[in-house]
Amino acid sequence: MKRNTIIEVIAWLFVVLFLYTGISKLLEYTVFREQLAESPVLAPMASLVAWGLPLTEFVVSLFLFFPRYRLKGLYAALVLMVLFTCYVIAILTFSDKLPCSCGGVLEQLSWQGHLVFNGVFIVLAVVAILLNRQSRKISNGTILSYR
Repeated sequence: MKRNTIIEVIAWLFVVLFLYTGISKLLEYTVFREQLAESPVLAPMASLVAWGLPLTEFVVSLFLFFPRYRLKGLYAALVLMVLFTCYVIAILTFSDKLPCSCGGVLEQLSWQGHLVFNGVFIVLAVVAILLNRQSRKISNGTILSYR
């Protein structure tokens, strides 16, 4: 598979993930905000996160959609997934009985399942970033290949 195709597929996986979860959070805004308010980590800023997180997911999706901004979008997606993973670890540290506020079918995952899911997406983001950077070096003539 071509390098650009792999990058494109990974970017679209993130677009689908972030649009799906962002829309789910806004459609169930009241429930989402209440779940955040129960969190020992996010309770003080539940209202801000309840609006800010879906909006951030939408902005990152836009960056991933446009090839010109894709690398920035991939970095932003990586940061989000790392932050989500840190949040899951914090939840597991305090209490694994808290409801998930992810939105949609992802709420059905256990907290350990979230760690695996997030780990896969972190790896995908890193792969896409490395491939994207490699593609840019090749297209800029930085890397010369001799045949």
